[in-house]
Amino acid sequence: MKDFEYGNYLYSLRKEVGLSQEALAKQLGITNKAISKWENGDAKPALAQLVKLADLFGVDLQQLVSKQTENKKKQIQKIVITGGPCAGKSTAMTWIQNEFTKKGWAVLFVPETATELILAGIAPWTMQHTTKFQLCVLKHQKHKEKLFEEAAHWIADAEKVLIVCDRGTMDGKSYFESESEFYKTLKQLNLKEDSLRDDYDAVFHLVTAAKGAEDFYTLSNNKARTETVEEAIEKDNSIISSWTGHPHLRIIDNSTDFKTKMQRLLSEISLFLGEPEPYEIERKYLIKYPSIKSLENDANCTKVEIIQTYLKSEDGVEMRVRQRGQNGSYLYTKTTKKQLSPVKRIEYEERISQDEYLNLLMSADTSCKQIRKTRYCLVYKNQYFEIDIYPFWKDQAIMEIELQTEDQEISFPPQIEIVKEVTNDKNYSNYALSKI
Repeated sequence: MKDFEYGNYLYSLRKEVGLSQEALAKQLGITNKAISKWENGDAKPALAQLVKLADLFGVDLQQLVSKQTENKKKQIQKIVITGGPCAGKSTAMTWIQNEFTKKGWAVLFVPETATELILAGIAPWTMQHTTKFQLCVLKHQKHKEKLFEEAAHWIADAEKVLIVCDRGTMDGKSYFESESEFYKTLKQLNLKEDSLRDDYDAVFHLVTAAKGAEDFYTLSNNKARTETVEEAIEKDNSIISSWTGHPHLRIIDNSTDFKTKMQRLLSEISLFLGEPEPYEIERKYLIKYPSIKSLENDANCTKVEIIQTYLKSEDGVEMRVRQRGQNGSYLYTKTTKKQLSPVKRIEYEERISQDEYLNLLMSADTSCKQIRKTRYCLVYKNQYFEIDIYPFWKDQAIMEIELQTEDQEISFPPQIEIVKEVTNDKNYSNYALSKI
């Protein structure tokens, strides 16, 4: 696993003493490529090399060693597998266990809370009110996830831990009798919708068999399932709407047979986790300024506010920090990117605390302005579009979509008017826009 933190630390020490990569490599008797690997986080110096580096950089050897050790963090990712009724979630859990255990992950499963409670006798029809049942689900879900997150740190001999939630907290929103009841419950528990939704690293939605695979829709494999085909379709749409706005939502439909559907799910999870490498395939379009009213009235569209700041970094590598959320509820991330091809790039993203975010702002690239934008996350035909509205544009905007393959077909939302594709046009990158 890459260690950008340690790589940047070595890079800063080298710059402080005024040595080029070539000059440092010559003094250590190694190649420039080895230095580059250290600073990119791809490799680390051996002890003998650390001794020489300590002398060259004028720092204590123990400092170099401890810095190397403290940055070797356990990698913990928490994802949600959600979907409409009879979507294949139970089968998916087995496939995920087999696939990612082979790839060196310790896989932990958080059982579906609603089913767990129903089978234990706590059900909507046994409670005073449906809202009381959903309150129980939400409280129990939060408690279980906290327990699993703590346990992930205690697992011995596991550098990578994958926590898989069979449904997440936002699924409950579609089961409340009304949105007002949902928000009333959040207020009662002192929770905010944005932080509740974005508490997961990624969300993967499996579309119900009732949409596109009706012959396979059944109630027989889940005692807690009661929905008709029509109700299943409505519930599936509602669940997608509940999760819309998450920074990494992927929807796996029934356009293929079931086995291929599972393989597509594994592929999406692998891409997210960086197995074998964390690359993303993205297409970007310049669009005419959309109707904000139309977007905000769309049940499958969610608005978030973003502030993005670029950090000082070496050539060929882009580093940034981001504040994302709304109404005083924010999450913070640090992202490092490296371009591999016109539409494919390696991207490492990590959650950081507010204090870490504020500290990193001290390393801001002052040649770039902060990017402030309003993002509308829109689901259309099981595709996830991100529409960015910038304060300095009144007649145009940017729309992006991440794909699984470079030749994947795109169905564009009818309310969006494409001006041109700008995937390969650096003038429309956020970095270039920060120079405006």
